[in-house]
Amino acid sequence: MEQFRRQARLPKFAVPKRYDIRLKPDLAACKFGGSVDIDLDIVVDTRFIVLNAAELSIDNASVSFSLRGSSKVFRPSKIELIEEDEILVLEFGETLPIGVGVLAIGFEGILNDRMKGFYRSTYEHNGEKKNMAVTQFEPADARRCFPCWDEPACKATFKITLEVPSELVALSNMPVIEEKVNGPLKTVSYQESPIMSTYLVAVVVGLFDYVEDHTSDGVKVRVYSQVGKVNQGKFALDVAVRTLELYKEYFAVPYSLPKLDMIAIPDFAAGAMENYGLVTYRETALLYDDQHSAAANKQRVATVVAHELAHQWFGNLVTMEWWTHLWLNEGFATWVSYLATDSLFPEWKIWTQFLDESTEGLRLDGLEESHPIEVDINHAGEIDEIFDAISYRKGASVIRMLQSYLGAEPFQRSLASYIKKYACSNAKTEDLWAALEEGSGEPVNKLMNSWTKQKGYPVVSVKARDNKLEFEQSQFLSSGSSGDGQWIVPITLCCGSYDKRKNFLLQTKSETLTKESLGCSIDACSWIKLNVDQTGFYRVKYDEELAAKLRHAIENKHLTATDRFGILDDTFALCMARQLSLTSLLALMGAYREEPDYTVLSNLISISYKVGKIAADARPELIDNIKQFFINLFQYSAEKLGWEPKKGESHLDAMLRGEILVALAELGDEQTLDEATRRFNAFLDDRNTPLLPPDTRKAAYIAVMQKVNTTNRSGFESLLRVYRETDLSQEKTRILSALASCPDEGIVLEVLKFLLSSEVRSQDAVFGLYVCREGRETAWKWLKENWDRILETYGSGFLLTRFVSAVVSPFASLEKAKEVEEFFATRAKPSIARTLKQSIERVHINARWVQSIQNEKDLAEAVKELAYRKY
Repeated sequence: MEQFRRQARLPKFAVPKRYDIRLKPDLAACKFGGSVDIDLDIVVDTRFIVLNAAELSIDNASVSFSLRGSSKVFRPSKIELIEEDEILVLEFGETLPIGVGVLAIGFEGILNDRMKGFYRSTYEHNGEKKNMAVTQFEPADARRCFPCWDEPACKATFKITLEVPSELVALSNMPVIEEKVNGPLKTVSYQESPIMSTYLVAVVVGLFDYVEDHTSDGVKVRVYSQVGKVNQGKFALDVAVRTLELYKEYFAVPYSLPKLDMIAIPDFAAGAMENYGLVTYRETALLYDDQHSAAANKQRVATVVAHELAHQWFGNLVTMEWWTHLWLNEGFATWVSYLATDSLFPEWKIWTQFLDESTEGLRLDGLEESHPIEVDINHAGEIDEIFDAISYRKGASVIRMLQSYLGAEPFQRSLASYIKKYACSNAKTEDLWAALEEGSGEPVNKLMNSWTKQKGYPVVSVKARDNKLEFEQSQFLSSGSSGDGQWIVPITLCCGSYDKRKNFLLQTKSETLTKESLGCSIDACSWIKLNVDQTGFYRVKYDEELAAKLRHAIENKHLTATDRFGILDDTFALCMARQLSLTSLLALMGAYREEPDYTVLSNLISISYKVGKIAADARPELIDNIKQFFINLFQYSAEKLGWEPKKGESHLDAMLRGEILVALAELGDEQTLDEATRRFNAFLDDRNTPLLPPDTRKAAYIAVMQKVNTTNRSGFESLLRVYRETDLSQEKTRILSALASCPDEGIVLEVLKFLLSSEVRSQDAVFGLYVCREGRETAWKWLKENWDRILETYGSGFLLTRFVSAVVSPFASLEKAKEVEEFFATRAKPSIARTLKQSIERVHINARWVQSIQNEKDLAEAVKELAYRKY
């Protein structure tokens, strides 16, 4: 048995071909019984069968292996479930014959409350609390429901039968073929699935209602929700039907199952899960309520549905060979979900909003504790942590960069041939590159290896000298230190106009372009912009003269929204890395006062939060002036948009109104706080008042919390009342994120205690962790005191990492970093190791940034001028 311990992968003695699974969940006792018959191909001489199982009790007497067409039955002489390796080892007294046989196993398990494996979720029906049974198997939790070869490459077919209470709805990946009612119970059997991986198997049992539609080629699409919420599924249903049609065209392969169900689950750890034919969602990612959902909620539903449906091809039909290639699934589904959303809702300008994804990727990948897109996974416990901004966001960004370089048409053509070639099978990153290389004639493998095999990305410095442009690349790190990576960088640039473009590959450390090769006089150019439309995953640092010209071009509205976004975001990152002064960043921000674009303004707002926090640590005496400058900056848009929606206004204006008012409330703008309070009071009297539509509610909630303290609690109590009375998840999460913004430490502590109470679903507690600067110390003390309890609730799931990053990252002193390290020295777990290192690195970056701001000579004068500037 010893030789099977601590191995990354299962031994390849036997290959599963088909599973026949029977499950009987007991929703009252929160446990389940079951049996599985696995058609197994024994491929080498062995006395052992080793498969995955965890948290199951195996009925030893039921375990047997029998050969097809033979009466001989082999029974194991020894059965051991090794929990730390999550494997079940069956040892037989004699060598098993090569060929196909059937392995039978009976087992029992607990319907847990940890949102993984086969678990329970709670809901209310007619005022009564009930349980539903749900599965969540990705990445490695099918083994908690039935013994199996729980690796993506071990694809098989699945025949599922459920025994459940007769009044409940029971769903699985495939359509029902038979339902036999026998008194209080019914037996439901489903069609056998096509070949698929274990992590995509799904079962849901509970009380549900649905809305239904069909695609043009007859695929039945349903959205299931709790009884009474069925109308909230209509928007997602419409998006799903149209998206399936779109992907059928784009991938040149039809959707491969007879039906697609999408279902909203009240307790759900991730955003959604792409189980083949039965996609599960958090309620916030699937349900849309015309009356009470904000524009941002609508967009979230559309992009998540498009992401999960992309997986039906990219992930489910063609599956990554091992978790090292997870980014292929997630980066690709993220990228293509934007393609679909843009096609359905062009007025959302979703490709401009895609820059938010790139920025998050760049932000994490600027850490020394980042990781390459492709990561070696040596233990199932390590997989959860790579479901991060590198796999999803950097993954999507490098795919966008490659598509932009190769051209849309060859890219799409090559993808379709890749999907045809690997359908019902598994693929690695190299297989996708080979298909794209063949379809485009470009050296894709060589080009992309520098982006997927090493961590980080370059900053390209550009200088204008003697009518030449000098380029130099070096690894960008937020800490300001220099890394030693080198990339093949697709450089695009425009000189003074978008009609004059130049593209080339920067394959060495540096390169120089003359005015002849550029085709224009560099000195005479009114502006020069690199990384046109921000399609490249890199940052750009301009010399002072080029930067001044760009600032001028922004003020004169000569640049596209994507380029305005890029200049701002790169300047902020370079300022954090201490390569540019805060004074110069603030001067640039001043050029964005009349910015019309939602995505650019949204980024301006989030940068203002970060600058405000770091400046308060570095130069507290300047903070009033800095806040005044930011208030002036956002006033222009706030006045244009007002508090109430205009008839026929755009989706983007609706989203922007919410964000601008939230920013002004957080900055303590008196006018905003007073107006918000007035509207909030009207809302308390009438939840349907036109004075506080969903888009501005969060701003009002935050404004109310700014004035709350331990002696003046009424706003806090009122918000808790709204929280308790609503059954809309989106409203609950809106309130949780607002509660944490209170600057009173006593209230912050009450909010944190509330997060761990039974009133907050454990999936939602993370929304309340992002406390204001004044609450940092309180949150850290609370985390230390409650760590054991948090660990018990969140176990090894990825939500645990959010507690660490949210509470630790905002600090800005080296002493605090040391204190955090000491606390976790004896409490570290492999599932939070990477996040902990990243969070401590952020504290170090903040601390050095604070020191550098303290040494800026002209800052006070510059801030004063900006705060009192007359427009």
